[in-house]
Amino acid sequence: MSLHPTLQPYANAWTHSIEAISELVQPLADSEWNRRTPCPGWSLRDVVSHVIGMDCEMLGDPRPIHTLPRDLFHVKTEHQRYMEMQVDVRRHHTAPEMTSELEYTIIRRNRQLRNESRDPGTKIRGPIGTEQTLEEAMRYRAFDVWVHEQDLRTALRRPGNLDSPGAYIARDELVAALPKVVAEDAKAPAGSAIVFDVHGPVEFMRTVRVDAEGRGSVDGTPSLGPRVALTLDWETYVGLACGRITADLVADRIKAEGDPELTAAILMAFAVTK
Repeated sequence: MSLHPTLQPYANAWTHSIEAISELVQPLADSEWNRRTPCPGWSLRDVVSHVIGMDCEMLGDPRPIHTLPRDLFHVKTEHQRYMEMQVDVRRHHTAPEMTSELEYTIIRRNRQLRNESRDPGTKIRGPIGTEQTLEEAMRYRAFDVWVHEQDLRTALRRPGNLDSPGAYIARDELVAALPKVVAEDAKAPAGSAIVFDVHGPVEFMRTVRVDAEGRGSVDGTPSLGPRVALTLDWETYVGLACGRITADLVADRIKAEGDPELTAAILMAFAVTK
């Protein structure tokens, strides 16, 4: 048996992004690994450490026994503490140690994926003792690795792969979060419709509709006379949705029409990654 067809797109996207990350960091000198990235609180080394750590967890490796420092300003939640463990334990690793561990992890994960025969619905261990399906875990790894590839590209000023396989998985993940952003977080009124028109390497238009009970849903049908219409480029959309930038910093890249108070509330709640 081989990888289930449902899982193949996630494996392909992960492979594409992880190989791009490896290519980006392979030639870096030790001093460059401390360069800041758009990911709050994380350097290039920290981003790569996170990628390595999460894939090691997909391999079933035990988590490191490590005590986090108390002065990490960007660590505020239990979820962030969980993620930071794999990062902080590698904070003093040298460039050769980082690249060799990354390469070894890629080799091991590729072997795991070649031999993966489990059903997509198989339950596996998730973060902080949670349980998730194999499909959920692989989809999120593809999304996560693509986002962090973009973090590295931004820090190194080497843009690219904004329309790679991982980008489309990221689109679907971020679009799926829009009903919560609009209906629950921004509290858009019942009966309203909010249109998101995204252009650039990945183009799409989605409408979030809020029903009479205040529940949100998303579809690809345009709305006539929406309460709010937001037009922005794909790179800006990703930056906002992943908490890398705030709307006030990129106001010139966002065209907003409609209710200004609701627009502000949506943009305030736009970041959906933890």
